[in-house]
Amino acid sequence: MPNPTDLQPARIIDELARLVADHYVFPDVGLDLAAMLRRRLAEGAYDVPAAEELGRLVTADLQARCGDRHLRLTYHPDQVPSGQGEAVAAQMRREYDASLGGVPRLELLEDGVAVLELAPYLFPLEWAAEPVGAALSLASRARALVLDLRRDLGGSPDTVAFVCGHLLDERTHLNTMHWREGDRREQSWSPPYVPGPRFGGRKPVYVLTSDRTFSAAEELAYDLQQLGRAVVVGEVTGGGAHPREGWTLHPHLEATIPVGRAVNPVSGTNWEGTGVRPDVPCAAADALDHALGLARAAVADALTAARA
Repeated sequence: MPNPTDLQPARIIDELARLVADHYVFPDVGLDLAAMLRRRLAEGAYDVPAAEELGRLVTADLQARCGDRHLRLTYHPDQVPSGQGEAVAAQMRREYDASLGGVPRLELLEDGVAVLELAPYLFPLEWAAEPVGAALSLASRARALVLDLRRDLGGSPDTVAFVCGHLLDERTHLNTMHWREGDRREQSWSPPYVPGPRFGGRKPVYVLTSDRTFSAAEELAYDLQQLGRAVVVGEVTGGGAHPREGWTLHPHLEATIPVGRAVNPVSGTNWEGTGVRPDVPCAAADALDHALGLARAAVADALTAARA
């Protein structure tokens, strides 16, 4: 790998163009993007001395061309490993250690309403199963659940399925991934078993979103919404439904390239470019208050019905 101070934009752009052409989820779009990168390089658009500036310029061009927010040349201030996908894994591990395993808040409020925040990521299930599972098991005793994803930037589809397993009564088809490589199809289902008690599929669930909610966090909101299992409250989310892989092209630059697309079995589509549209639209800052009002009303109605 070259010295961190030796940027070599031509080498980086040539390799990025090859990767985009070979791996981007839509082959024709990948070829178009690769041609655009080479043209912009020839025009001198990437003749810059700093890795951070190169990452910003290239990302802006890529996203302006196709609108895919998962497609980036990402700058990392700290030097990143050279292996495929290792840059993101190292960053995610630091975030995991600093965020109580991705469960910064669990609180039981009056009237039996639990608030559970998952952020900043839905970490890989091999890390997250213990803290997320423990939080959901505790929340299973609540009469209603507010699931706060307003600060969640994405993460693992396996962890999405794990969370859904706690909020459903039986194994359920959540999503199908269509991968470019080998034209493969891979179904995602909620697990038939979860450790500890389930919240289950009958008590009210409200999911909070913001315009920062992204990627796997959007999938969690979208899956529950399409199944009719949760009411989404807040803002339209970021609109990133294409899973991506990463390639280190420089000690501080990583190409992140979408390599597949999600297809929901209920809607037949996904949230790419459109975001998850809330059932109860409101500013993200007001979403918790709105959801708590709805949750408390639902709990009161259920108690009244039980006494009748």
